[in-house]
Amino acid sequence: MAAESKIDPMHQFQIFSFVGKLEHNPFAFTNSALWMMVVLGAIWLFMVGGMRRELVPGRWQMAVETLTGFVESMVSVNIGPEGRKYLPWVFTVFVFILFANLMGMMPFGIVPGGHPFTVTSQFSVTGVMAIISFSIVLGVGFWKHGIKFFTLFIPHGTPLPLLPMIFLIELMSFLVRPFSLMLRLFVAMIAGHILVEVFGNFVIQGFNSGTPLGYAISVLCLAFIAGVSALELLVCAIQALVFALLTTLYVKDAVHLH
Repeated sequence: MAAESKIDPMHQFQIFSFVGKLEHNPFAFTNSALWMMVVLGAIWLFMVGGMRRELVPGRWQMAVETLTGFVESMVSVNIGPEGRKYLPWVFTVFVFILFANLMGMMPFGIVPGGHPFTVTSQFSVTGVMAIISFSIVLGVGFWKHGIKFFTLFIPHGTPLPLLPMIFLIELMSFLVRPFSLMLRLFVAMIAGHILVEVFGNFVIQGFNSGTPLGYAISVLCLAFIAGVSALELLVCAIQALVFALLTTLYVKDAVHLH
């Protein structure tokens, strides 16, 4: 009897080492590191190809200028004139998340051994980006306002008897922000990939069954995969926008204390 196939949707998120042992070795070269380099290389090609400064811009240059102008507009609208100094980080995190999400959706799996790895599906990657954003907020807040930064947690018009309770609630809400940043992106990426993996296995098993019902289920699952994939492409851009937008809003609170 043939062994039953097992569905392991989490296998696609497993980190393994190409060079060096993974255990207790900070210098191991993993598939996560490889795909980060692929993402950075794609970003570099995109930016270099669109920075020709031609008098009549081509499509590539217009794409880069549109992207940079979009992020600059978001920063200036939310933070104001002071927001330009924070533009490099906001632009970096937006473009990195966008490209990392999209690269993880590319059909490189048709080439043997070319299955893409979505680096933003790793809690450590999203966590580091969230910690950097939160550190910028704390640094800006205390550098500009000193101890007055704590007034951010006291809404205007708060009754004196409720002041301690409101302060603690606002403080806890503020401290939860980096966790919400990292979890939102991590969960969104991992959930869609798991759905595609699970229903992809249903398609294979349905066709292997050799029955009319199995074929019908496979076709239905194929349609579902197409819909989920289209939704994931939209989520790829939305999650990059949400992360960058929330970062600008948090920086705005630190700059203006409201």
